[in-house]
Amino acid sequence: MMQNHTPLTLTVPDLTEALDYFTQRLGFRVDMIMPADAPHTAVLSGQNTTLRLESNMTLPIEFGNEQSFIISRMDQANAWHTGRAAMQYRDLIPGRMGGRFIASHIRIPTGGAVPDYVHYHKVRFQMIYGKAGWARLVYEDQGEPFLLEAGDCVLQPPTIRHRVLEASDGLEVIEIGCPALHETWADHELSLPTKQVLPERRFHEQRFLRHRASQAVWQPWQAGFVVRDTGIAAVTDGLAAVRVIKAEAPATSRIKHEGEFFFIFVLQGALELNTYSLQAGDSCVIPAGVEATLRAEAGLEFLAVTLPGYAPLPACVLATDEMRPEGFPLASMRPLPRRKLEAVRTQVVTTQPFAQSS
Repeated sequence: MMQNHTPLTLTVPDLTEALDYFTQRLGFRVDMIMPADAPHTAVLSGQNTTLRLESNMTLPIEFGNEQSFIISRMDQANAWHTGRAAMQYRDLIPGRMGGRFIASHIRIPTGGAVPDYVHYHKVRFQMIYGKAGWARLVYEDQGEPFLLEAGDCVLQPPTIRHRVLEASDGLEVIEIGCPALHETWADHELSLPTKQVLPERRFHEQRFLRHRASQAVWQPWQAGFVVRDTGIAAVTDGLAAVRVIKAEAPATSRIKHEGEFFFIFVLQGALELNTYSLQAGDSCVIPAGVEATLRAEAGLEFLAVTLPGYAPLPACVLATDEMRPEGFPLASMRPLPRRKLEAVRTQVVTTQPFAQSS
């Protein structure tokens, strides 16, 4: 009998409980889930039926192009919640910048095998930076599984199949993606690792990249600072850049940009940013058109993620309709107009946990 591929939509009060019921008791399998950090929609298949489960509890996102000054504090109470594959998530960009970007601090306190499966993401941009511990990962056409260790970074091109196999105790990573609301699809047919190894393969005009901190070279940046570049700008054709910046002596730097995204995560030490003090684990989004003064003592180290990656940038890789989740405005996936943003609103936002249904 042919399976019915026209989804039957069900509204459920608790998506986690519904997933457990359909997968563990009725033998359905998960085909799609979103968003990964606080899932509210899933597509399941089984018993010749396709189901679309939608939770009453959804993450409110107001789509738009507005940029704001956003600070997320590591010590915010009750900031962690459970997301996909039983991983714990901390939201670093409340409001998601009008649906354009998501940044998550992800952790697995107790190591071992991870209940993950081969999957891929319909994204425009996505990267993972290892903050602490290690994870064993495997990617489509990229060879045998490898360890992502503290300081390492990977660029996950759109739709590349991959899987988290295992994690150490105390694993922590920083994951940044665009758009904020994107679909994660399971690939039940593909086994990883694949037989072929194709390091130069392009996925939607991007190549996979594994940056290893142990092999990185530090270069001078501004006075008192050094930088190691992950190489992500090169494999995304300038769409994005990911760098780690370190202060070797007390130093001051001024930053002002006209791009669509400038994100900082403090890895160690302390950073004075305008009138705010950021400690290890804190993060900040600096809006376009706003001048930020960075003051650092020796030992400061922070992660900097920017879109675009090159300046000037002749063109960005645009999102396609294929990458767009149902109901998501394609305009929110495209780069901002290349002009100075007017009337940038500055505010400080602290992380609030996503409300889970009881």
